[in-house]
Formats: sequence, structure tokens, C-alpha cells
Amino acid sequence: MKKIVTFGEVMLRLATPDYLRFGQARELTATFGGGEANVAVSLANYGMETEFVTRLPQNDIADSCVRELHKYGVGTRHIVYGGERLGIYFLETGAVARASKVVYDRAHSSIASIEQGVIDWDAVLAEADWFHWTGITPALSQGAADVCLEAIRTANRLGVTVSCDLNYRKNLWKYGKKASEVMPALVEGCDVILGNEEDAEKVFGIKPDGFDAAHTGGEVDAAGFESVCRQLQGRFPRAKKVIITLRGSINANHNTWGGVLWDGARLFASPRYDITHIVDRVGGGDSFMGGLIYGLLVWPEDDARALGFAAASSCLKHTVYGDFNLVTVAEVENLMKGDGSGRVSR
Repeated sequence: MKKIVTFGEVMLRLATPDYLRFGQARELTATFGGGEANVAVSLANYGMETEFVTRLPQNDIADSCVRELHKYGVGTRHIVYGGERLGIYFLETGAVARASKVVYDRAHSSIASIEQGVIDWDAVLAEADWFHWTGITPALSQGAADVCLEAIRTANRLGVTVSCDLNYRKNLWKYGKKASEVMPALVEGCDVILGNEEDAEKVFGIKPDGFDAAHTGGEVDAAGFESVCRQLQGRFPRAKKVIITLRGSINANHNTWGGVLWDGARLFASPRYDITHIVDRVGGGDSFMGGLIYGLLVWPEDDARALGFAAASSCLKHTVYGDFNLVTVAEVENLMKGDGSGRVSR
């Protein structure tokens, strides 16, 4: 069995119910989530061995979070403890023309005060096949960026495949560094790069001509992103594959969804899914990444199939409440075969 290690922050998620606005809600629904933890849960659901690495405070909320990860089969034996608190994010789910909103409360979180040498990456990655991180982690603090780089360099030395989701979050880069200053050194060590049009533009100044994410009308030209893939691979030649997710936003409840994969010679495009009644789009990119890692490990010679699995698994995530994508391989493969009817399974 393949083993995947992910590293990043997991948070308490507090969401308003029933499309209520923050000012209307009198109660909040508590779950847990975070980019790299979301990927680990997806892969555990697909039967992969996973290990999630982070830093948590020693309190009951952190213990509840670890138990939640255990429930889905995610390994946590390399989590380190210390620091002040678990980060929180508040979610107000949008509807139709009203966009969703996220408010972060993660300053001084345990992982933000992490330092190099705290995690024994040689031990963590000794039996790993894959290491995954996202651009959210180095946005938290210089220490988190340093530890992430430490992990990437260890993985490179040990021959472990490294993937990243660029995941640009403008509201997180507050410690005096810009993403464009920090990210290149980390992405240089990556074998697989995932992002969307905003990530590539905001971090590296790379964008497709004539594309405006706010005015897609649901139509996204996949071929137009080949230049983005080529430019990213040209800047980071270690990368064997570059993947761009393609979201066409008709409104907050209705999106089109798919992706493209560039292998250095050929551009593969996934089927385009028309998601008409979104339940929860948070974690959509993470579910795509989880599906992609699974596909590339299971079908290493079939990039088209791996990409198709990623797109289908992420399409299904839009029907699942919470950050985690709680679907099975069989459900994803049924959708890949064209079974999107939603008929009751008896």
C-alpha cells in the first residue's frame, strides 16, 4: 500500500446553518478542516495509508480534532504539541448572487509558532511514497515556511514524490513576506504542481490571456490554460506534471468544474461537470488534489484516467457538507462511467 504524508494546519470550522448570514445566526455548526488534512481524509477513504503532520495545542478541542481524523483512518502519530491555540475559521455560505465569506481567526495558532527542528522529517518520511503541502502553510509564518521547506528538501533527498497546491490566500500573508518572495524556493522542490488561474497569477504573475474568473458564465476554455502550465513548468523544471483546476461560476450554487493536466508534452482535459445545486464547495480543490494523488499512484501510466478521477471525486465533494470529501472509489468510478443520476442505491 502506498503511503502519503501531508503537512499543514487543521482548524475548527464554525459555519452558519441554512445559508444564514453571520448577523442572523444564533448557532454555528462545528466541524474540522484544513487543506492538507482534507487531502489526507480523501486518500484514507480511498484505502491509502495516510499520515497528517501538524502542531496542535494540548487541550480538549485539539483532542477532538485528532479523534475526528482517526475516525476517517488518518494517521496522526507524528503530530507535535505546543503553542497557544487551534486556529478557527468562520464560514458564511452564500446563495445565488451572494458569495460565501470566510473569516479567519488563526493568529498565534500552534503551527504558526512552529520552528525548524521540531519535526523529525527523516523519521516521518522514511517509508513514505508521497509528500503533500499547500501554499496556505508558508503563508502562516516564517517558521511554518521554514519547516515546510525543511520537509520538502528531506523528501527530495529521500526520493519521495512531492506535490503542492499553490492555494494563494491573500488574507493570510501578514508576517512581512509576500507569496512571491517565499513560494518559489518551495515550489522548486515539487514534482507535481496544482493550482488555479488566481494562484498562478497572484504568486508568479502567470495568467491565461483574456480570462476573467468573475465573468466566465460557466464557460472555461481548457486549451487556453496550456500556456499557464507551460510557463509554470518552465519556471519549475523539476515538475513532471502541472495541473490547473477550472471553475466556471454561474452563481454561488451553480458552477461548472473540471481541470487540465500538462505532462510536458501533452495537455489532458477532464470532463466538465455541471454542478447545479452545490451543498458545500469548501474543500473542492483539496478533494481534487486527493483524487489526483490517488489516480497518479494507482494509474501511473494513465494521466487522463488520473485526471478524470480527480475531477469526478471533486464534483462529488460539492455534494458533501464539511471540508472532508467522504466518498468512495466506487462512487467516483460510477460517476466517471456517466452515472450521475443520483438514483437511490439499494
